Amino acid sequence: MKLTNFLIIASILLVGTSGIAQTAHNNERYGNTLNLGVGLGYYSYVGSTTPVLHADYEFPVVRSFTLAPFINYFSYSNYYYWGNPSNPYRDYSYRETVIPLGVKGTYYFDKLLGLNKKWDIYAAGSVGFVYRKTTWENGYYGQTTIRRGTGALYLDLHLGAEYHVSRKAGIFLDLSTGVSTLGLAIHF
Repeated sequence: MKLTNFLIIASILLVGTSGIAQTAHNNERYGNTLNLGVGLGYYSYVGSTTPVLHADYEFPVVRSFTLAPFINYFSYSNYYYWGNPSNPYRDYSYRETVIPLGVKGTYYFDKLLGLNKKWDIYAAGSVGFVYRKTTWENGYYGQTTIRRGTGALYLDLHLGAEYHVSRKAGIFLDLSTGVSTLGLAIHF
């Protein structure tokens, strides 16, 4: 009996959610979109802006709301002043590669703002984790772990807009608290 009830409820939820998501996609064109962008990220521990590559794929969840698994990539070089009685104090160079991975939830305000079909305006939030790899120059024997910021947790808030060049392509600008990007949206 419990299995039957579970299957009925799961079927209703699956069909209902699928219908809402399909309606959102057909009427409002949200979701089923590959977003590819380049931009700048500002990280206080780097001390300057850093070029960033971004990719995500949006899929519709409910009317005006999408989820998008994402990946970002950036890499930078910096110096660390270090020494000990056996090694002279000097600047040692290192390269850090950072890859944030996670999911971005986006809410579109088009219906609320009465926008025409050429424009999408949205607010979003991203959550995930960060993979970091640091490579030090030869001769550096100090601590090789760089601990900064929030560690492995990745959080970002976004405001953005997309202009639809055609039914299949758009140009977007995504301004955020960490990584701001300009890019191409490919609609499937």
